[in-house]
Amino acid sequence: ARGPSTFIPLGEIPQEGGESSLHQLLEAFVSAGRVDHVAMVMGLHPQYLSSFWKTQYLLLRMDGPLPYHKRHYIAIMAAARHRCSYLVGLHMGEFLQVGGNPAWLQGLHCAPQKLRDLNEINKLLAHRPWLITKEHIEALLKPGEDSWSLAELVQALVLLTHYHSLASFVFGCGIKPEEEQDVGSSCWAPSPHSNSSPASDDSMGGSGGTDAVQEVEVLMERMKLLQENQLEEEGVTQEEMATRFELEKTESLLVPSSDILDPSLQSNIRCFLEDPEFGYKDFTRRGEQAPPTFRAQ
Repeated sequence: ARGPSTFIPLGEIPQEGGESSLHQLLEAFVSAGRVDHVAMVMGLHPQYLSSFWKTQYLLLRMDGPLPYHKRHYIAIMAAARHRCSYLVGLHMGEFLQVGGNPAWLQGLHCAPQKLRDLNEINKLLAHRPWLITKEHIEALLKPGEDSWSLAELVQALVLLTHYHSLASFVFGCGIKPEEEQDVGSSCWAPSPHSNSSPASDDSMGGSGGTDAVQEVEVLMERMKLLQENQLEEEGVTQEEMATRFELEKTESLLVPSSDILDPSLQSNIRCFLEDPEFGYKDFTRRGEQAPPTFRAQ
């Protein structure tokens, strides 16, 4: 399908010269650089696009403690955690445009230690934010050659969380790569849903959609059998059934094996990842001790 989104017909995407408020926004985008696919899709909701653009402009282009090229590199680090190749590719281009060192794009190991130190908190914010403690903050602020100032760290953390969230928007709206963006598909699966397994192929490219439908059908059949078996058994509680459902889901094809990694991630995204197997884990499960939380008040 033509257009910026896999899911939204091109005819429904606002074009330049349409609604006046949208036209002004697009003019502002053009003056700042270009209208990317995210902006085109958000144009369906002009007020939201206006707030988003102002936030984005403030984070990336206005005065702040972090140099412009480091802001874009932090965006790359955040998007890579969710395997969002659209945002990784977009900000690789922006990074070079504002004078970033091309060598850094070879991978996180080529970036300055100060940026590499963000890896741990980036990983936690992306997948298990409840595990963050004040010690993580203290370690980054500790005086030394590669230490962060408080102002720098605040801006870095806002950038990380902003791009973690934006990756979800990209996946949810099926945002496609820009024409000049040669980074492969824009829709690798986001945060893995198993305890540690990285995502496999996305469900939108090639036969992935068909495979995903088949996997859901297989899982539904298994669930149906469990329910039928429950009727035949006596004394099976709802909690036991929930446990069986969870086990069935975990063992189904919907949860990819931990040793599956898309080969294209090697060059485009995996080079910006350390500990790529680290992924989402449920905040708390029934019967388990509640994890520690980092409370603001």
